Amino acid sequence: MAQQIESTNRAAEKRRQAKSLIDGALNDLAAALEQGKSQTLVAYLAAMAKFHRYSFGNVLLIAAQRPDARRVAGYRTWQQLGRQVKHGEKGILIFAPMFLKNRADESSPETSTGDESDKLLRFRVVHVFDESQTEGEPLAEHATVNGDPAGFADKLKKFAAESGIVVEYSPDLGSAHGYSHGGRIVLRDKLLPAEAFSTLAHELAHEFLHHGEDAVRGSKTVRETEAEAVAFVVSHAIGLDTNTASSDYIQLYAGDKDTLSQSLDRIQKTASRILAAISDDEDATADV
Repeated sequence: MAQQIESTNRAAEKRRQAKSLIDGALNDLAAALEQGKSQTLVAYLAAMAKFHRYSFGNVLLIAAQRPDARRVAGYRTWQQLGRQVKHGEKGILIFAPMFLKNRADESSPETSTGDESDKLLRFRVVHVFDESQTEGEPLAEHATVNGDPAGFADKLKKFAAESGIVVEYSPDLGSAHGYSHGGRIVLRDKLLPAEAFSTLAHELAHEFLHHGEDAVRGSKTVRETEAEAVAFVVSHAIGLDTNTASSDYIQLYAGDKDTLSQSLDRIQKTASRILAAISDDEDATADV
């Protein structure tokens, strides 16, 4: 009994520690943005690009504890990949989902379907480790591009078409590279490949986030920032050099932590949706 209580207390302390890290990271991010410094957000978005399958809270946790993290996985996963966590390395705390049996169903087994809808979703704190904290068999490098989206451009166009969005081109859009119009995206023709890819990702973000019945539009500043943040994450994730363009463009709100949290969650989900559609990555180390 005493061991069970001790184990419960340790788990609760880990949850408090993880939540404190998230809160601190959000506070630091909000304070930096309030002072007009976008570098902190750009660093976070770069982390989101690397860990786009993770929730935004877990991205915050990874970035707060190990800003230089490149690829993370659990202890046993690293062993399966032929690598071993180095002795003395400290794990990175993240939240992992788990399903518990709904006790209310135990007394009425005839109502249970046996699927996850009969279970309660809870989160526990687990440890993951960055690749740099391990040693062993070399890992296969993911293919990257430098300034050229290559086959990703066609995949992005195909994803737009499959989503019911028409992509057109025009020689004259004034100063704009593109715009979206609810089911229709117009891009300036003759853009450089990297610019065309980033612009299409930006306009797709508008389509998914700011058009339709369930859209949360917000102010123009919020809409443009969310779309550019998604474009940054998607472009960065496939290896495009985003230089300073996005860092100059991205300025989120005025340090409102709650609003910031909501937008980062929307940015993460939209970027992840796009990357899942254009990527063939089957990386076993992600998805929490």
